[in-house]
Amino acid sequence: MPEPLLTRDGRPAAELWPSSGLVHLNHGSYGRVPLAASRHRLGLVQEMEARTAGFMARAPERLAQARSLVAPFLGVEGDDLAFVPNASAGVSTALRSLPLPAGSEVVVTDHAYGAVRMGVDRAAREAGAQVRVATVPLEADADAAVEAIWSVVTDRTTMIVLDQITSGTARRLPVGPICARARGRGIVSVVDAAHAPLLLSDPVREANADVWVGNLHKFGAAPRGTAALVPHPDIADRLWPLIDSWGAPDPFPRRFDWQGSDDYTAWLAAPVSLQHLEDELGWEHIRAHAAMMADHAVDVITTALADRFDVDPTVEVGMPVDPIRLIALPAGLTEDPATLRARFLAANIEATFTNHDDRAFWRLSQHAYSTPADLESVLPRALDLLTGPG
Repeated sequence: MPEPLLTRDGRPAAELWPSSGLVHLNHGSYGRVPLAASRHRLGLVQEMEARTAGFMARAPERLAQARSLVAPFLGVEGDDLAFVPNASAGVSTALRSLPLPAGSEVVVTDHAYGAVRMGVDRAAREAGAQVRVATVPLEADADAAVEAIWSVVTDRTTMIVLDQITSGTARRLPVGPICARARGRGIVSVVDAAHAPLLLSDPVREANADVWVGNLHKFGAAPRGTAALVPHPDIADRLWPLIDSWGAPDPFPRRFDWQGSDDYTAWLAAPVSLQHLEDELGWEHIRAHAAMMADHAVDVITTALADRFDVDPTVEVGMPVDPIRLIALPAGLTEDPATLRARFLAANIEATFTNHDDRAFWRLSQHAYSTPADLESVLPRALDLLTGPG
């Protein structure tokens, strides 16, 4: 059984986050912001409201500094990345800046995040292009996944959009080989790496995509609305922010630093989250602890589900993600994922549930603050909640 993770001076890691009264079994959707970063952001908000004109005048300079502080955590330089609100916004930026030619094709997988898929569908519809969907079996290993995706590529394919870590199915996709193969064919690769920053040690280099975008506010625990957009050098100057503002004459990434009368405090506070957790815990320790906790949680919950419902809830995932895992739910459960999430939240348990290929899953996501005691304190109640409002 994993021990609770401790800070470098011996305190429980959970003390770095605010007490919420909830048991968090789903860090993966929105993350949780440590107290140090929340307080820093509050100070920025107070500064912005006290001296708004001065704050806004300095924003581009401070954002450039924030980029330079975030960049080492992604293995890039400060001028290699731009801040965007989230991964979906980053994919939309690519779709707008690199429009699909009429009659072309864009490839996605059947694991694509719903909002991103909507953006791809709209861009294709407006361009007179076609979306081709590659079916990647959940159990497919890297080689099988590459072949499944490449099997729908044709001479008309001009863009491939794929997840580095899939949201609903908690599996990795072999983005590196796909992006390399696409570049050799002159096909633009766009990687939705929403879950990858800090969860993977070197996600940008692994993908080597034409456009890579990852949320800092998931595993990275930065304030919500912070993501990093990292383009290939050959693509960078073709990318433009979704809002045309006073930074438009500037080159990438500075044109993204000035978005008019926006609230930049989340972007400015993002480096505090990343560095604070490195200083207090170390990201390698966080990743290792989250992986051990996920293993433990899967063992405990699958055993309990098997005993309660007489089913085998294990899921074979070809390229699993250490801290984010899937557990199959009994086939007789009819509630949709949103209903289950709301029921658990009403019972002070934050959890998430997903559907894929006519199967329902409990998606677990663990982090530094996760402990076996948290899970054990809610497990019997959680099993009851699966079958109805207890």
